[in-house]
Amino acid sequence: MMAETVLVTGGSGFVGVWCIVGLLERGYNVRTTVRSAAKEAGVRAAVAKATDAGDRLSFTIADLMNDTGWDVAVAGCDYVLHVASPMSMDAPRDLEALIAPARDGALRVLRAAAKAGVKRVVVTSSGAAATPRNLKKVKVSDETVWTDPKDPNINAYRKSKLMAELAVWEFAKNHKGPMTVTTVLPAAIFGPVLTKDGLGSVALIQTLLKGAQPAIPRIGFNVVDVRDVAELHILTMTAPEAAGERFIAAGDFMWMGDVAAVLRNKLGAKAAKVPTRNMPSLVVRFLALFMPQLRAVVPNLDRDLSFSSAKAERVLGWKARPAAVTVVDCAESLLG
Repeated sequence: MMAETVLVTGGSGFVGVWCIVGLLERGYNVRTTVRSAAKEAGVRAAVAKATDAGDRLSFTIADLMNDTGWDVAVAGCDYVLHVASPMSMDAPRDLEALIAPARDGALRVLRAAAKAGVKRVVVTSSGAAATPRNLKKVKVSDETVWTDPKDPNINAYRKSKLMAELAVWEFAKNHKGPMTVTTVLPAAIFGPVLTKDGLGSVALIQTLLKGAQPAIPRIGFNVVDVRDVAELHILTMTAPEAAGERFIAAGDFMWMGDVAAVLRNKLGAKAAKVPTRNMPSLVVRFLALFMPQLRAVVPNLDRDLSFSSAKAERVLGWKARPAAVTVVDCAESLLG
């Protein structure tokens, strides 16, 4: 029996490359999209750090903002993992700069996949699309929660993930063919780095290791390992019970101060620059008036919202590895 073929969009990114690795390890043929042919060598080198691709990895050029290339990309594929999405740690003035490629790109992929007879598309969303507006009342969020697009604290990246996922489910509702759709909503993704492209949350670990800030703001998040995120994508791709469902991928909740402590305890001298002092939230709020890069942090100060992966555990048997392991593996890959 011939191996099935899976398209992974955005194969040069942090999550994309681990999805490729996970699929190859399970015997699939993998095709991945990159925005330019120049990226192929880098992706092959990244994948080779974790597994032997043999002749089962191929590349095709496609861009989220352009129709060209998507029909070719999905031709002959059994499944699609749509991982590619614009990423920005800054706050662009024009919200549409992130929202349009995320939303319209997802729809391009879905339309092409449906036309090609793909069995299922798994779309990478984000915990940012399942964040309750009233954080004083709600301490644990799950897949039944939807972020309010009118929330004044929503930033461009979070809104892009929300609007893209809403568009995905609108498409799924109106689509009459046999293709099914699933979404995966990761929390803050860390873990070993194979490529320097689209690292997102990993920048936090990098900042701590470099001692780039003198003190640590009181920001908390659920940690999830990139290898576990890739595994959840692959589980949802074939599980019959995952059709038409959202799944949160989240592990332990950690304050940034806890992350710093783990790095110092486990890495010793290699974590010498990791700050030890905490920055009072009042100080962060004051500094944000003059430092634009801190403004995105302010809505998350002292927020102890946790995301629950109980559904993925119950339905699919998925389990996140311990957050401390993920944080240390991430740091060691950055230092290595």
